[in-house]
Amino acid sequence: MAAAENLEKLNFEEALKELETIVRRLESGESNLEQSIEDYARGTALKSHCQKKLEEARLKVEKLSENAAGELEAEPFEAS
Repeated sequence: MAAAENLEKLNFEEALKELETIVRRLESGESNLEQSIEDYARGTALKSHCQKKLEEARLKVEKLSENAAGELEAEPFEAS
């Protein structure tokens, strides 16, 4: 549970940096099996955390457009 709480405190950049470190370590093959399993589990959690943060950011993005009266309006961003 502490690892999950610790994960929630990480911002996107911190989580991504840790994930990159884990990927490099796993790709190097230098870790023992136990450490590799722990790294894989942490990496999976970090990936999910990063995806969640990206989705939160996507939902916050708004597109500004000008209405007929010449005033700016905010509307949800829709990816093309």
